[in-house]
Amino acid sequence: MPATLPLSPPAPVRHPNWILAAVCLLGLMSTVGVAMPYPILAPIFMSGPADGFTHFAGMPPSVLMGVALAVNPLGILVGSLVSGPLSDRHGRRLVLAVTLMATLAGHLLTAWALVMRDYPLFALARFGTGLVESNTAVARAMLADMHEQIDRTRAFALLNACMYAGWLLGPLVGGLTLPLGEPVPFVLAAAMTLPCVAVLFLGLPTATRPAANAAPSRNVLSLLRADRTLGLIFGLQLAYTLSLTTLYEFSPLWLLRNAGFGSRGIALVTAGQCAAMTLTSVLAGRFGSGSAGMHPLRRAANFALVAAVCLSLMAVLPGHLGIFVIMAMGVPTAMYNAVMPAWMSERFAEHGQGRIMGLLSTIFCVANVIVALGGGWIALVSVRWIMALGGVAAIVSAVLMLRLARTEAARAAAA
Repeated sequence: MPATLPLSPPAPVRHPNWILAAVCLLGLMSTVGVAMPYPILAPIFMSGPADGFTHFAGMPPSVLMGVALAVNPLGILVGSLVSGPLSDRHGRRLVLAVTLMATLAGHLLTAWALVMRDYPLFALARFGTGLVESNTAVARAMLADMHEQIDRTRAFALLNACMYAGWLLGPLVGGLTLPLGEPVPFVLAAAMTLPCVAVLFLGLPTATRPAANAAPSRNVLSLLRADRTLGLIFGLQLAYTLSLTTLYEFSPLWLLRNAGFGSRGIALVTAGQCAAMTLTSVLAGRFGSGSAGMHPLRRAANFALVAAVCLSLMAVLPGHLGIFVIMAMGVPTAMYNAVMPAWMSERFAEHGQGRIMGLLSTIFCVANVIVALGGGWIALVSVRWIMALGGVAAIVSAVLMLRLARTEAARAAAA
């Protein structure tokens, strides 16, 4: 049996700021395709023609919309279980290249399903696209790899800012082009994947060094058995993302029913929310980790409480006031997402950055699936109930974060 060959020396490292810029640009363009369907699915199903697509198998349109919302994050969930660990083992760029090309094919298949008015094919295409849209964890892991060269909190905040900008552009592309035909936004999303491939090969390093102490071949759920604290984080992060996804997935339906908005109006409100997220992330990135005046979990808990207030207001406010709450929700969301990944990257680095970032993506996708499937049925009664339940989930998350912050502070003091 031949001896195992040592790893070849890594390729010359580009300037850290060049890699940061390339990863951020990649995050921007790839997120456009992920975000684009959110504001257009409600008009497609709730305002579309009463045919075999919007009433497949005799089911209510809101339930079919909920399934359509759920299958994409379900695919991302499955993909996130392995994409981060695979990038730990085989390199970030290879995994990103495969997933980007498959994403392009998935968007085109989705567009074809709309042309054919084939709901099962549409759902399958959305699931398959989700499988390969799980590469956000890989991009985050690439930045985490550079923790000795760049400020980690600043890097995550800037990446988040670019991804939020994608959430701004994606809804605009979807909402403004939907009147041209339902397949058009998905064709444009496929076209936007091509520049991502160019950025990938021009701006990112060809190889990454595996984490020394990680077990990269195992999926991210094995982390929950390896570290009890990560199991607790799974619970509190799931509660927070349940609250967050109520807004992401059902604010378009809220606007449709309570403010009478169509696809363009929904796109503009969503863009306003994402603009607030982008600006907040840029400011958070400027301050970096030096702004930390308390334990990161305590700061995250404060942001979760602000989110709880916003969602609770969405349960009672009239449509014209709720619009401003939706946009304002971008501020605590962006701050939370700058703090939590950076803290987890530092606290649990020994498990491998790909696996840690994959765990965060997995939790987000679990929340998406739960909210999409459950919310579709709750929406038959009132979409305001969905927002109220999201507020409760945010409060639960904040309480759990504060308890864990005390435990972590005691552990640090003992060390």
